[in-house]
Amino acid sequence: MRVRESKRGEVTAFLALIFVLLVSFVGSLMESASLQSAKSYRRADMNRAVESVFAEYQRELLEEFEVFALDGGYESGSYSEQKVFDRLSYYGASGMEQQMKRVQLLTDKNGQAFLEQIAYFIENKYGLGSLNNLLGSMSDWEGQEETAGQFQQTEESLYQELSGMLTDNELELPAEDNPLPNMQRLASTPLVELVMPKDKQVSDKSAAADGLVSHRSLRCGYGDFSDVAEPAELSKIALGEYILTHFSSAADRGENGGTGALDYETEYILSGKGSDRENLEAVLKKLVTLRFVPNYIYLQGDAGKRAEAQALAFTLCTLIAFPAAADALTQVLLLAWAFGESIMDLRSLMKGSGVPLTKTAESWQLSLSGLMNLGSQETEQEGADTPGGMKYEEYLRVLLFLNHKREMPLRVLDMVELCLRQEKGLSWFRADDCISRMEIVSTVSLRRGITYRFGTYYGYR
Repeated sequence: MRVRESKRGEVTAFLALIFVLLVSFVGSLMESASLQSAKSYRRADMNRAVESVFAEYQRELLEEFEVFALDGGYESGSYSEQKVFDRLSYYGASGMEQQMKRVQLLTDKNGQAFLEQIAYFIENKYGLGSLNNLLGSMSDWEGQEETAGQFQQTEESLYQELSGMLTDNELELPAEDNPLPNMQRLASTPLVELVMPKDKQVSDKSAAADGLVSHRSLRCGYGDFSDVAEPAELSKIALGEYILTHFSSAADRGENGGTGALDYETEYILSGKGSDRENLEAVLKKLVTLRFVPNYIYLQGDAGKRAEAQALAFTLCTLIAFPAAADALTQVLLLAWAFGESIMDLRSLMKGSGVPLTKTAESWQLSLSGLMNLGSQETEQEGADTPGGMKYEEYLRVLLFLNHKREMPLRVLDMVELCLRQEKGLSWFRADDCISRMEIVSTVSLRRGITYRFGTYYGYR
């Protein structure tokens, strides 16, 4: 009997121990589930708070420029991460210790986040197919830009050759029936004065460069987001389309101009000067170069016009008894003629007319004798309109495509900032206060000394 009772006691103790272990295991599971539930609730609170904070994007920036960004200064002009943390607490993430792990501002890395959003906007609006087709025709202009540089070197070389021949023989070309002195005068005259229509007033607005995004010392974000956001590729032509869609130019501003700091915003993005007049002058110089190439090529292929230049060169050289300079003078006259025709092309563009990419006998505007009076008020000749020709805005598209300067995205942000400040009354707005992405590490106390630490990421796309 004693042996049986002993065995029964052992079984009872064993079952009791199993029961205690089972209860402990169930209790552990319940405690773990409770902790996981608490963690999930706090993560959900944080996710909801972050989404609510990012829903407070800068409304005018989106409406005017299709860009999402959170103003880190909350309309105070004073950026502070604590203001973001306060808004998180307001939206339900209270009772947590917040720390910013990484943050990307709109101006970081030469406006990378800004360019990514432009890329998405252009892709959704136009589609990649249409842009790729346009890119095919645009690529031809890169070769023309190189040709323009070669022609400029040729022009300088020919002028030096002709000048050296005349100087060595102590000769000087006659002034009568010689268009070169007038063309030399025009070469030193601002193009704005030569090509603007009489009824169109040039804007005299200017902007202080020191306060602009591309000139001032910018606030910088920190941390790398390559693990959560793959940078979008923005082609040069896509950026150009965005600029032409959202910013004004000399082609679409009336005589009285606009309400912004600058009227010629696209010209500023291309040139970066402090005033409308300077920016327009810089763009016109680039357009003269673009038009000079096809005009000179046409003259070289037109036997009649080339013979006309040869006859004038031979006449001028005969008058000074130095026919050896006729060939060099012929080429100089052709170069001057191409430049004069380019000025006429710009006159056409600035009055809103079209200029063909390549000239024909019908679309050629300026006679050789017309070089004598080009630029004089007495014989002011307006540029012609060629049906199907490229308009000023289309030439701006080409210039935007050819522009390789790294600072152009920041110049775009210059115009964004000036527009929102002066036209929309947001005097506190700063592009380098605008948050595009961020990751926050939160630390929360659950119970009995248990803390939970987790990260939350959010970014605009």
